[in-house]
Amino acid sequence: MMDRRTLLGAAAAASVTPAIAAADEDRWARIAAQYDVTRKTVQLEHGNWGMMAQPVLAAYRAQVERVNRDTSFYARRELPGEIEAIRARVAATMGVAKDEIAFTRNATEAMRALILGYNKLRPGDAVLHADLDYDTMQACMESLRARRGVEVVKIALPLPATHQAVIDAYARAFTAHPNIRMVLLTQVSHRTGLVLPVAEIAAMATLYGIDAIVDAAHGVGQIDYKLPDLEADFVAINLHKWIGAPLGVGAIVIRGGRLGDVDVDPAEPGANPKDIRSRVHTGTLDYAAQLAVPAALDFQESIGLAAKQARLQALRDRWVRPARELAKLEILTPDEPGSYGAITAFRLKGQSGHDANVALAKHLLDAHGIFTVHRDGLASGSCVRVTPALATTMEEVDRFVDALRKIAR
Repeated sequence: MMDRRTLLGAAAAASVTPAIAAADEDRWARIAAQYDVTRKTVQLEHGNWGMMAQPVLAAYRAQVERVNRDTSFYARRELPGEIEAIRARVAATMGVAKDEIAFTRNATEAMRALILGYNKLRPGDAVLHADLDYDTMQACMESLRARRGVEVVKIALPLPATHQAVIDAYARAFTAHPNIRMVLLTQVSHRTGLVLPVAEIAAMATLYGIDAIVDAAHGVGQIDYKLPDLEADFVAINLHKWIGAPLGVGAIVIRGGRLGDVDVDPAEPGANPKDIRSRVHTGTLDYAAQLAVPAALDFQESIGLAAKQARLQALRDRWVRPARELAKLEILTPDEPGSYGAITAFRLKGQSGHDANVALAKHLLDAHGIFTVHRDGLASGSCVRVTPALATTMEEVDRFVDALRKIAR
């Protein structure tokens, strides 16, 4: 377990510049040692959810035992106040007010509440989403055709993407469809890792009279920012991806003054409509997971978000730069500063089909002991997603580069 002295030392190290911190291999080895990652494979698929560091896992185990031991005697008396204190801390960490955020089980649950509950749409209006958005969110957007009587517009984001090209793609859509009133924006694509210039697009959308609903599931904890920086009034986040909380903790965020634009959940008929928690009904959930969130925040804060982002990008650059020199590979994620984090996708040139990329990921695992995952849904076809994390070492990334060189030959 990482003790207080180690945490304080890590916090002091986090005060140096991010670039210097990212290159401190001794420090990152100590941090990586706090993750009990499997050694059955080189794990380059950390995008599904984030592993708990050992101090977080220890806190979670203790909370599981506590909840299991004290059951409703605890849950009906002390738990609500403790959860409120945690909600306040998460809000402060994210840069929002406590009454602007409520816990959910994941970002999908939060996004579903935002998209389906957004009540400003009228028949004849339009909504917009893109090929890089998460499948479930796209499905919710498509359902608005029948639910709200609106037109649903879908665009393909440019490939290769650039900061300006992405902005221009949304600008063209807003201009071509003046009836758009709501747009779905994914801050960090789960398919390719492309980081959208959300703030610029959301600000532009406002000029067109369009509200942006932002899926920040992969943004929080991977990118150094605060939620108000997104310039959006409706946001969903995960705490069990890049914050490293236990599975089953996310949040819905609605900016003050906008709560009335999202319906109260039908399962909350008697709830206070002025309370954001009335917008999502979760039922009984894993209280221990929420109670372990402070331990996750402590661990992340000991590292420093700017340093963490720089380290994740360094791990990513370690394989992407040599991979770009291989003529047979196509890297789908740009290198432009601000347009990527840890996640990047690739494929063999001319091999954009589903089966080909399933086979490529399987070959990496079977022949080289490297675990990745294929992703579908891009307008241009399928790909293989590569996601390092703080548990990943540079040596493991180098093994991946060697595998790519063999495949390219």
